[in-house]
Amino acid sequence: MPKEESAKARTPKVPGATTLLTKEDLYLFNEGSHFQLHEKLGAHLITTAGAAGTYFAVWAPSAEQVSVIGDFNGWDRERHLLRPRGQSGIWEGFVPGVGKGAHYKYHIVSRHSGYRVDKTDPLSFHNEVSPQTASVVWDLDYKWGDEEWMARRRSRNALDSPISIYEVHLGSWRRVPEEGNRSLTYREIAPQLAEYVSQTGFTHVEFLPLMEHPFYGSWGYQVTGYFAPTSRYGTPQDFMYLIDCLHGHGIGVILDWVPSHFPADEHGLGFFDGTHLYEHADPNQGLHREWDSFIFNYGRHEVRSFLISNALFWLDRYHADGLRVDAVASMLYLDYARKEGEWIPNRYGGRENLEAITLFRRFNEEVYGRHPDAQTIAEESTAWPMVSRPIHVGGLGFGLKWDMGWMHDMLEYMSLDPIHRQYHHDKLTFRMLYAFHENFVLSLSHDEVVHGKRSLLGKMPGDNWRKFANLRLLLGYMYGQPGKKLLFMGGEFGQWKEWDHDESLDWHLLEYAEHQGIRRWVEDLNHLYRNEAALHELDCQAEGFEWIDCSDNSASVLSFIRKVRSGDEIVLAVCNFTPVSRRYYRVGAPRGGFWRELLNSDAGDYGGSGQGNTGGVEADSFPFHGRPYSLNLTLPPLATMFFKSQTP
Repeated sequence: MPKEESAKARTPKVPGATTLLTKEDLYLFNEGSHFQLHEKLGAHLITTAGAAGTYFAVWAPSAEQVSVIGDFNGWDRERHLLRPRGQSGIWEGFVPGVGKGAHYKYHIVSRHSGYRVDKTDPLSFHNEVSPQTASVVWDLDYKWGDEEWMARRRSRNALDSPISIYEVHLGSWRRVPEEGNRSLTYREIAPQLAEYVSQTGFTHVEFLPLMEHPFYGSWGYQVTGYFAPTSRYGTPQDFMYLIDCLHGHGIGVILDWVPSHFPADEHGLGFFDGTHLYEHADPNQGLHREWDSFIFNYGRHEVRSFLISNALFWLDRYHADGLRVDAVASMLYLDYARKEGEWIPNRYGGRENLEAITLFRRFNEEVYGRHPDAQTIAEESTAWPMVSRPIHVGGLGFGLKWDMGWMHDMLEYMSLDPIHRQYHHDKLTFRMLYAFHENFVLSLSHDEVVHGKRSLLGKMPGDNWRKFANLRLLLGYMYGQPGKKLLFMGGEFGQWKEWDHDESLDWHLLEYAEHQGIRRWVEDLNHLYRNEAALHELDCQAEGFEWIDCSDNSASVLSFIRKVRSGDEIVLAVCNFTPVSRRYYRVGAPRGGFWRELLNSDAGDYGGSGQGNTGGVEADSFPFHGRPYSLNLTLPPLATMFFKSQTP
């Protein structure tokens, strides 16, 4: 279990000085290559010339005057004025006597039109609980207990390791109805989530954005406090405790990161010093019409310093194991969600955002240079080439990319009545034409179970039995396919309702056998995926996959094998996408001997009809499907089965 934070904060001593900024800091910041801004800007507890207090620094180059206002000076806008630091655009100052827990903002008087505004600190470590918007002076002292995890996480995050991600919205995973239906705190959820994820066999948890956001209904995707975990659930140390606890159970933590846009709330980054400082001034570049939010000016050097510093901050100070970058496509295309005449081409006349490309490459270069055992994951919804390929060969440098095409094809296919599936067989097989162009994550995420799209179980056709069987089939096919896995909370036990961020998951459903069966199936899939190297070692390489037969559309049956890099281990998967039980169905096999049935989604333990192959089948010396041997199988209805050849 994680250790408690240290009782005494480590307050830096700055003898005879009232600044943390060196000339080199200023140069690197303005050049766009200062990637530790959280150590220099914001509010820092220091002791200088024998006086303890807080050093403040904020970037506001178009300000005429900047002051710190807070509960320590009665929010007086004239009492604690900051001074400009050369031509850097940074204002700084030391206020003695201001300690941890003090509430503050920056009052900015712009040189333009007399604009005055009170702003939250862009680099604050902690903020008031929404709807209040003040920053809070805080430290990041914490005594971590995850040394063992950090020492071996390279192997847990590697592309040839099993990565099975449980996506979680912290505020609605589990609530406390006895106390006004409140969400769990970081510390309350820590042991419960760690035990549950460990039991169900997932390797990682991915949190929807936990950076401070004023509107809870944005699910965290409208960020105002980029360096502060939301205070809705506790303090920074409480959030560290949660990550520490997950690490202690052998579970990696991926944070959703949102550099694509930010909200227009007055206290936030928008129009920060009376100018469009962080965002583009032209709405054809700086306004995201789809989300009614601002778009970062990725070509501005200081903005690049801010964003990359922020990414590294969560890896450095919070021990995050990966960053999933939201809405990458919206950053890459200048015409994203825009009509003709509503966007400005790049200098070559194209629609590619050259500044965003530069940012992504530098971001990935810095992340992997400093944390080679971490992963970056792109949510990129188009066919942009080489998203997860190295920078030196022209790629963007991400480690992994969500396979949005597979998700759309599979959910569309699975929603069809099985009688019509034979006419849409290509939706099952199309991804294998591109499956190894990128390092993919197969994702069934939160976006697929909201806004009238229905839950995963609700999308399945047929009566209740067929709905559950179809969901088991879908999940089985996902785990058999090459690629890492992601499943949003509730999908692992077949929640009926769409996800509602204001409500807890329907945990009471686990009282019913059908939902217990889905939950048990996911647990067994996770353990199979982790224990069988053939199912994960070559997830991102074509050598690890072969079709046995992908053309039996009349029966809606697929069969394929997964292999290891070297050695004789083979896992064969067969999927029957119809509710018809098929006896004496012959499938080609690369070798003879006994093929043990590892998992069968139609087993009674999962809520199925109990049909199968009584533990396995002996291969016949009868060539089929271009293979020297074949298996004479019973295919249960709407089922996925996995077989393993006994090593010769």
